[in-house]
Amino acid sequence: MSSMFQSLRSHNYRLWAGGALVSNVGTWMQRIGQDWLVLTVLTHHSATAVGTVMALQFGPSLLLLPLSGLVADHMDRRKLLLVTQGAAGLLALGLGLLTVLGVVRLWQVYGFALLLGCVTAFDAPTRQAFVSDLVTDHDLANAVALNSASFNAARMVGPAVAGGLIAAFGEGWLFLLNAGSYGAVLVSLWFLRVHELHSEARPARTRGSLLAGFRYVWQRPDLVAVLVMLLLLGTFGFNFAIFISTMSVTVFHGDASQYGLLTSAMAAGTMCGALFSARRSFPGMVLMAVSAAAFGITLAVAAVMPGPVPFAAVLFFVGVSALTFMTASNSMMQLTTERAMRGRVLALRIAVVMGGTPVGAPLVGWVVDHFGARWALGVGALAGIAATVVALAYLVRHRDLRLAREGRRLRLVIHPAPTDVTPARAAAGERVT
Repeated sequence: MSSMFQSLRSHNYRLWAGGALVSNVGTWMQRIGQDWLVLTVLTHHSATAVGTVMALQFGPSLLLLPLSGLVADHMDRRKLLLVTQGAAGLLALGLGLLTVLGVVRLWQVYGFALLLGCVTAFDAPTRQAFVSDLVTDHDLANAVALNSASFNAARMVGPAVAGGLIAAFGEGWLFLLNAGSYGAVLVSLWFLRVHELHSEARPARTRGSLLAGFRYVWQRPDLVAVLVMLLLLGTFGFNFAIFISTMSVTVFHGDASQYGLLTSAMAAGTMCGALFSARRSFPGMVLMAVSAAAFGITLAVAAVMPGPVPFAAVLFFVGVSALTFMTASNSMMQLTTERAMRGRVLALRIAVVMGGTPVGAPLVGWVVDHFGARWALGVGALAGIAATVVALAYLVRHRDLRLAREGRRLRLVIHPAPTDVTPARAAAGERVT
C-alpha cells in the first residue's frame, strides 16, 4: 500500500475513517446551512451575528479546557465518543425540526450553538487523541493527515451539495440529514475490534492532574511557539465562515449555490494540503513557518480578487496552506507528547484554536460590517505573517537559524531538532524539520 495511505492497513482505522467521512459530510452541510440561515433569513446580512454563532460554538472549548483534556486522558475514549457523537446528533435533530417547522429564531440558533460547543469541548480532544489508539506511533502522522484529508473531502462535497439543497428544500433539511449522518460514526465505534486498540493504561488521577498539561507545555518552547501561532491564526485567520459568506453575499452578490461552491473550492485545497502532509512522517517547525507565510500571502491576494472565479482559484491555495499548517501542528504535538499527556495537550491545542474565536469572530464580523469583507481578509493575512514571525523567532533562538556564507553564496543553516523527546518521535523514523 502506498505510504500516503499506510494507516488504512489497520481494520479499526478503516472502519473509523469510513464512519467519520459520512459524518463529516453532514457536519459541513449543517455549517453551510446554519451560516446561510443566520446571514440571509434570520438577519439582514449581519456578519456580526454569524461571528456570534461561531463564538458561542467554539468558546466552551476554552472555558472547559481544564476538564476536557483530563477527561480525554482518564476515560475510555471510545465510550466517551459514543456519548458525545450521539449528543451532537440529537442537537442537529432539534435544530432541524425547529427550522423545518418554520419556528426557528436567532436566539434558538445561539442556544444550539452554545450546547454544541459544550459537547465539542469534550468530543474534539478525545477524537483527536483516539487516533493514537487506532494505529501505531509509526503510522500516527499519516493517520492524522488522512483524518484531515477525510474532513476536507467532506468539506469539498458537503458545501456544494448544501447549496443546491438550500435552494430546493431550505436549510432545515440539512440539519436533519446531518443528524442522520452521526449514525455512521456511532456504528463504526460500536463495531471496532476493542482488543486491537493501542490504548495504554490510563494515568492515575492525582492532585495537580489538571495543571500537569500546562506545566508540561510551558517547559517545551516548541509547543509554546506552536500554540502562539495557533492562537493568532485561530483568532484572526481561520474565520472562513465569515470571510467566504460575506464575500459571496456583499461583494459578489451571489446566492447559496455560489457560497457552497466557493467553500468547496477552498476545501479542495485543504484536501490537497492534507494529502501532501500524509507523505511526511514527521512535519515540524520549518514546514509550519512556510505554510503560515503562504497562508498570509494567499489570503492577502484573495482580498483583492475582482470576481468569484479568481477568488475561488486563490481560495484553493489558501486551503492548501491552512491545512498544511494545521496538520503539521497536530502531528508534531501528538508525536512529541507522551501518550499519558496527549489528551491534555490536544485539549489545550483545541482550546487555543477555538478559544480565540469568541474574540476573533465578532471582531472580524465588526470589521466586515463597518469596513467591508476585503478588509477582514486583510486582518487574516496579517495574522498569517505574525505567526510566521513567531516561528522564525523560535527557530533563531532554539534552533540557531542563521545565514552562513559558503564561498560566494549565502545559505540558511539550522540545527536539527532533537530526536529523543518521545518513543513516537523515534518510531516516525525521520528527523523533525
